[in-house]
Amino acid sequence: MDILLIGGLWLDASVWRDVVPGIEARGHRAVPVSLPAERSATLDDQVTAVLAAVDAADGTPFVVGHSAASTLAWLAADARPAKVGKVGLIGGFPSADGSPYADFFEVADGVMRFPGWEPFEGADSADLDEEAKRSFAGAAIPVPEGVARGTVRLTDDRRYDVPVVLVCPEFTPEQAQAWIAAGDVPELARAKHLEYVDIDSGHWPMLTRPDLLAQLLADAA
Repeated sequence: MDILLIGGLWLDASVWRDVVPGIEARGHRAVPVSLPAERSATLDDQVTAVLAAVDAADGTPFVVGHSAASTLAWLAADARPAKVGKVGLIGGFPSADGSPYADFFEVADGVMRFPGWEPFEGADSADLDEEAKRSFAGAAIPVPEGVARGTVRLTDDRRYDVPVVLVCPEFTPEQAQAWIAAGDVPELARAKHLEYVDIDSGHWPMLTRPDLLAQLLADAA
């Protein structure tokens, strides 16, 4: 199976470099997806890039989104419910129709820059050492305003038929189940086939637990 890998905010496709070998060693094809990130890019531009990767995949791919890009993976299922074989969500939840994509931090000069590590203190970043944090911050790609503040549009209820695997890094499956039951994640509350997978890591397991993440994704595929 083709496994499409979509990085979250401030990341490019290279974030998956240590995950790809483990996926391919288990018999799948890993396809890191490059997202438009120039200042003029919009959410629609990024969705178009994901859908191009879906359309180019062999068979029905496993579309995996990390963090905010969980919404991109879900938008792919909405746009291609018969083509997407499964959706994987790593440390994130799909936004509902009409919500902003990722309007989480200050936007200045047309971009949302990495805000530093203070907002991610605790479980999110506990397994990143200081060198890893400096490397991440130095390579962080500013998110275009048109992406961060883009409006999520979901139109096809057949997306709820697509199986979903929720990989739980800095939170537990039990916490995720409680949030969904409380109505905090309405899209997943309506998903008909939802599986939870635990991983002992912070918010960026592709950096800190790449081999284990590769195994979990290959097993889920």
